[in-house]
Amino acid sequence: MFKVNDNYLKLPGSYLFSTIGKKVNVYAAANPDKKIIRLGIGDVTQPLAPAIIESLHSAVDEMGAAETFHGYAPDLGYEFLRNAIMENDYKARGCEIAADEIFVSDGAKCDSGNIQEIFSIDNKIAVCDPVYPVYVDTNVMAGRTGVYDTVKETWSNVIYMPCTEDNGFAPELPKETPDIIYLCFPNNPTGSTITKDQLQVWVDYANKVGAVIIYDAAYEAYISEENVPHSIYECAGARTCAIELHSFSKNAGFTGVRLGYTVIPKDLKVGDVTLHSLWARRHGTKYNGAPYIVQKAGEAVYSPAGKEQLKKQVAYYMNNAKYIFDGLKEAGYTVSGGVNAPYIWLKAPKNMTSWEFFDYLLEQANVVGTPGSGFGPSGETYFRLTAFGSYENTVEAINRIKAL
Repeated sequence: MFKVNDNYLKLPGSYLFSTIGKKVNVYAAANPDKKIIRLGIGDVTQPLAPAIIESLHSAVDEMGAAETFHGYAPDLGYEFLRNAIMENDYKARGCEIAADEIFVSDGAKCDSGNIQEIFSIDNKIAVCDPVYPVYVDTNVMAGRTGVYDTVKETWSNVIYMPCTEDNGFAPELPKETPDIIYLCFPNNPTGSTITKDQLQVWVDYANKVGAVIIYDAAYEAYISEENVPHSIYECAGARTCAIELHSFSKNAGFTGVRLGYTVIPKDLKVGDVTLHSLWARRHGTKYNGAPYIVQKAGEAVYSPAGKEQLKKQVAYYMNNAKYIFDGLKEAGYTVSGGVNAPYIWLKAPKNMTSWEFFDYLLEQANVVGTPGSGFGPSGETYFRLTAFGSYENTVEAINRIKAL
């Protein structure tokens, strides 16, 4: 008789945003007259930039002619896109990354979940707390996280690095030595950042103890301050200890188009084995590449017109972030984030738990956010709002909250 992977049975409940979706749907069905404003999931709302649309149309036309038709994409992605990424995201920032160290994919979420496959099951992971749930959940599915403590809501074989108001929502080096360290800056969910000097400390630490850093840079386009690094490869020594994940979802609105990439330098080794070769083997075996038309759209992101148009789009969302931050501050909330990231992290009022505040906002203001406890135990009593809504809905949502 067949058997299932019982590691899946260890996962408590459903995926965070699935749970939120179910709760909102139940409320909406019972209250069809209510206008619900959703500032929970980090999904964009602005249309694709004109330069990207033009590139998509052109690529679709190419697919309609035999002489310009494209089938399977190259394993690493088309050279035109990898070169554009190399030149704009790395060389322009003084980072030494080659085009063949870039693996194009259909998004950072998939890569952040799949990357753990190239590591031994015996590795111990370290995560920020609170943290993007995919990092932990996919390691649970692999059987790497040990036993779940239902009271503490932690896993026995996971090193948690608390990110609290006391440390500026930035992790401190763990007392127990990890094998794999997950870092995400600008951070999801807290919106916090660290300086280049602070990130250098992590790179030096990883090289010293023989750990690898999986660095999620999905929100780097929102960085506005000079001393905040856009890539971990801005730090000396990162080529021997770091893997970097990137997404086109938040910088270019590709949440529904799907495109991302992962960088694995060839200098990152365990003995004589390069992690680049392992990921290349996994990539070639399990993935057939992002569609040609999508990769051509990705190339347009780096065109002069694309850059200018997307700069305005990022500014649109960050204007929303400022409105949320200022409005909540004015209403007496304890607020952080929203400066280098499209997320605002706030303290729930009146000693409410995260889920109590979720229900309160949904029922009293018809506004949806994300309970902080869904990101980890240190997120309890906190709440995340996103700046990805329309400006009109953002203003209305904050005015509703201020009126409570």
